Amino acid sequence: MKELPKIDLPEEWLIGTGVNKALLSLYTNFPCRLKSEIFVLCMEGEIEASVNLNRITVRANDFVTIMPGSILQIHSVNGEPMLYFGGFSSKYIEQANLLPSAINTLFITIGRPVISLKPEGAKLLAEYFQFLIKLYDFFDESTRKGITPHLYNNIHTGIAAMYNNQLQNTKEYSSKSELIYKNFTQLVIQNYNKTRNVAWYAEKLKISNIHLCTTVKKVTGNTCVEIISHMVIMDAKSQLKSTNIPIQEISNSLNFANTSFFGKYFKRYVGMSPLAYRNSG
Repeated sequence: MKELPKIDLPEEWLIGTGVNKALLSLYTNFPCRLKSEIFVLCMEGEIEASVNLNRITVRANDFVTIMPGSILQIHSVNGEPMLYFGGFSSKYIEQANLLPSAINTLFITIGRPVISLKPEGAKLLAEYFQFLIKLYDFFDESTRKGITPHLYNNIHTGIAAMYNNQLQNTKEYSSKSELIYKNFTQLVIQNYNKTRNVAWYAEKLKISNIHLCTTVKKVTGNTCVEIISHMVIMDAKSQLKSTNIPIQEISNSLNFANTSFFGKYFKRYVGMSPLAYRNSG
């Protein structure tokens, strides 16, 4: 099977506005997999796209969060879009400490990458992007790297707050399916390092395994296993890159029976062993 083209950022973080219709049109012919994490604020125009299995429409005053590993394809671009964009590279994300704000952002945005803001909210966010653009241009590369952890934390805290506020003001969770998904993600956040058994989560939610899997797939486009494994791998990558903890201890912290099983699990999703990953880059 031919691998999807991968898109990443050349620096730890980037911010800007230089995304026009011609550039977006380059991604209409094929899907690509994002290695980086991308945020987009749309002020004008309309974009039809797919993020993983979710078809989305991005309009004026919409904010989009696309997590690392997502498969993106642009279907059409209407009008001349005015977009602010920002993002963090895969290299930085893999070395960053796994913050609660980043975990919240991951689960809040799965299956719902787009939120619609009020015009005054979008204007305020545009001013924040403009400030970050000036900050990026003012500082040299070394200084930009120095502020990355603080920026990463602040942006994720803000995004999680925006999405939570939006969901509280809508009937997003009024359906039974949405409620099941919300409760499932809360359980995963609390227990991914103890169990990866989907049946265990179904039992805790007092529903059948099949019902849980079908519901989560319907709401997010992702399987329960994909969501759990994404969390496990994200934690493992963070520990491997940001600490000197022995691989045996990392394996134990994620409740693998032994390092051999952990190594096989990690390689299945990452394509290399934990040690090779730690020594890469």
